[in-house]
Amino acid sequence: MKNILIINGHPVKDSYCKALAEEYKKGAEESGNQVELVNLIDIKFDLNLTGGFSSHTELEKRFARCAKENFKANHIVIVHPVWWGSVPALLKGFFDRTLLPGFAFKYRENSPMWYKLLSGRTGRIIYTADTPSIIYKYFFNAPSVNQVKKRTLQFCGINPVKVTAIAPIRKSTNEFREKNLRMVYELGKASA
Repeated sequence: MKNILIINGHPVKDSYCKALAEEYKKGAEESGNQVELVNLIDIKFDLNLTGGFSSHTELEKRFARCAKENFKANHIVIVHPVWWGSVPALLKGFFDRTLLPGFAFKYRENSPMWYKLLSGRTGRIIYTADTPSIIYKYFFNAPSVNQVKKRTLQFCGINPVKVTAIAPIRKSTNEFREKNLRMVYELGKASA
């Protein structure tokens, strides 16, 4: 049994990303996992890390619980749309405000290297895009995947991180969307 955290980074309450996150949760729970789904749109927090890493910015009460307690999960799932080749500001703000030095990583003294404080966890990224995934990956070099997988999750020690692309979404059929909901449900079931 795993303790799984699913973070839906779509800023629209009833998005396809939310449906994907719920299907992953359903599959994972049916396999006996303990699952927490966090829809970031439901949590009110300042997106900006005021003062950067040089000063301490107090986390909002409900947001602090989500940030600290839920990252104790052994498996982290990030669901998000790709906008302008990146993640929505809501998800980027979540990363900026929660994955802080001393919690997610720690710089080594007199070294350009760092300690990865979230090691021992695995991850999955599920993203939707309007660009066909082969074009996004090979023509644009999948910038959001590099950002979330390599420069965020793996930077903090979460590894391995698997990636699931669901694209193109724009003008997709109900059959396409239903097929991918079933696929994500199966990913959730297999996460045991």
